[in-house]
Amino acid sequence: MEERIILLIEDNPDDVELTLRAFKKNHILNEVVIARDGIEALDYLLGAGSYAGRDPKTLPAVILLDLKLPKMDGLDVLRRIRADERTWLLPVVILTSSKEDEDRMKAYANGASSFVRKPVDFAQFTEAVQRLGVYWLLLNEPPDLKR
Repeated sequence: MEERIILLIEDNPDDVELTLRAFKKNHILNEVVIARDGIEALDYLLGAGSYAGRDPKTLPAVILLDLKLPKMDGLDVLRRIRADERTWLLPVVILTSSKEDEDRMKAYANGASSFVRKPVDFAQFTEAVQRLGVYWLLLNEPPDLKR
């Protein structure tokens, strides 16, 4: 079975560290690729920019996407992912601290697979990450995007 990559699109170093610690605590040992802004995330997915030469057919099993990002915000990243035939079926989980109903509605309207608010408490965050990992990496059966 091939490695199931997680693409974490997050600009806050503390949230990146918290997420990586939560993965480790839950024994989620998948490779995690970190993109710190929207442009870097799209470059990774499409094999462009600093990721030129990377095989764009090797796609993540799931994308964890923050909404508030530099260079290109999360909703614009989501729109671009959904607009490209190479990436339009990828599971995209919005993982954000936003409590705005409007953000949740816009995320779903633009094709988010799920919307999860980051709990402030580490124990709750660890539990949320564990559930995300079990569902998206073990239970979910994604389409074959390499066809």
